[in-house]
Amino acid sequence: MFETDASWELVLCISDSVSEEAILMASRMAMIGELLNRRIDEVAFEDDDPGHMVLTGFARTVAEVGAAMHLAPSAASQVVSQAESLTNRLPQVASVLRLGKIDWSSVAVIIAHTELVVDGPILARLDAALAERIAGWMSWSRKRVTNAVDSLVQELDPDAIAERERAERGRYVRVKPAGDGTVRLEGVLTARAGAVFDQRVTELANEVCTQDPRTLAQRRSDAIEALAENRPMRCRCGRAECVQAQPAEPGPVRVVINVIAPQSALLGGRQPAYIAGYGVIDAEQLGDLAQQATLRILQAPDVPTGDALRYHPSGALARWIRCRDVTCRFPGCDRPADNCDVDHTVPFDHRHPENGGLTVPWNLKCLCRQHHRLKTFHDGWRDRQLPDGTVIWTSPTGHTYQTSPGATEIFAPEGRRRRAPRRTMPTSRAARVAQRRAKNARLRPVNAEARRVRQARSREMWRRQQRNRMRATLTLFKGDDLSSSPFARWINEPPEPENLPATWQPPPRDPGPDEPPF
Repeated sequence: MFETDASWELVLCISDSVSEEAILMASRMAMIGELLNRRIDEVAFEDDDPGHMVLTGFARTVAEVGAAMHLAPSAASQVVSQAESLTNRLPQVASVLRLGKIDWSSVAVIIAHTELVVDGPILARLDAALAERIAGWMSWSRKRVTNAVDSLVQELDPDAIAERERAERGRYVRVKPAGDGTVRLEGVLTARAGAVFDQRVTELANEVCTQDPRTLAQRRSDAIEALAENRPMRCRCGRAECVQAQPAEPGPVRVVINVIAPQSALLGGRQPAYIAGYGVIDAEQLGDLAQQATLRILQAPDVPTGDALRYHPSGALARWIRCRDVTCRFPGCDRPADNCDVDHTVPFDHRHPENGGLTVPWNLKCLCRQHHRLKTFHDGWRDRQLPDGTVIWTSPTGHTYQTSPGATEIFAPEGRRRRAPRRTMPTSRAARVAQRRAKNARLRPVNAEARRVRQARSREMWRRQQRNRMRATLTLFKGDDLSSSPFARWINEPPEPENLPATWQPPPRDPGPDEPPF
């Protein structure tokens, strides 16, 4: 379609599309911001003191936007937060975006780096100052935009600048699905734990013989599995005489992994399988797991009449529902079914269970806690479940969305592969901002002192290196003769160690006189 266009015309069209995208994003953010304000007003109108059972206007908006834009809850929450910032906090920046004079990615940086500014007058000044300046930022890098915004925020509201926190306080280990039957391992450890882990993984990776076809990086990755199972590393050279190639007895470690697969895949088929909570794996990986796994037939259990009239499903029924649904059944949500509640589509009648809302497969589905609360406490959302497990949702505005069980998508020939990363429940924005501002205020003097000590250590090491260099020069020219200069008596002293101990501290900061000398 562009064969007749010159190259300069293509570049011009690309440049124009950036402004068009900005105008479109401004329109979208304005619509989402207006919807958010309406939902907030609805909550205030329904009950001015609803207590802890209320679904905030923000939560209601996140649900509707997530369904309309096919976004997971965390992504929808970010979009609504950005819209709220542009609509209610940075209207002048939104006006510049609406004119297409600044690109959306720069505005996203502005929103992220001003979210902790809560004082009204300061926020208004910041909004005006940014709106005046950002029109000239179209060709700036993201780093330059970040520096400019941080500089202005630092000038107007220092507590809104994120302060560095000691890394060991934020240590964690997280396993996230990466697709194609792999996961991504990430985390922050203490220096000692990291060194021990790194050394142990390398030792296991080097236990195999030299004929092993894997690279060192691949062996280190496989070594983590051996480490977790408390067994030696197995070599893949394929030679019968290789001792490391023989299966090793695992140590006293037992881990249960639920893998869902069609029976045909276990009989040599090429259909994919699914590791609960982590994603799709291929037939080859399934075969490796099935060799040592306990196989069980998974099918919808028969529910006796007595069990159907009880609120809590049996273990077998709950397991079937989670394996069928795979994830939360709300539109756009991808939280794993193992972390979800089992919800009755037709509400269970606790007083007269025989009147409806039975605990049976065609009336149960998985809902994460966020969307379970949305359905229970917000009468704007309605759901209807079909016998095959399909759920039809109707939003407060009358729009309908249909979700089918995840297992039917995974194991159908044309099924789409889906990932289910674990996400945390969003917290109150006001509480989160207040907490981060308080942390910044607490960490600022700590970080300032750490910078002072670090700079003092650098100066002290440089001073010692220079003095030792001059001592060496004196020895080179005068041998063992001492210097008679009264201005540098230190040159006759023995060389100083150039590696400072970890406990070294500079002299205390001079507080200065209590009163000015004038």
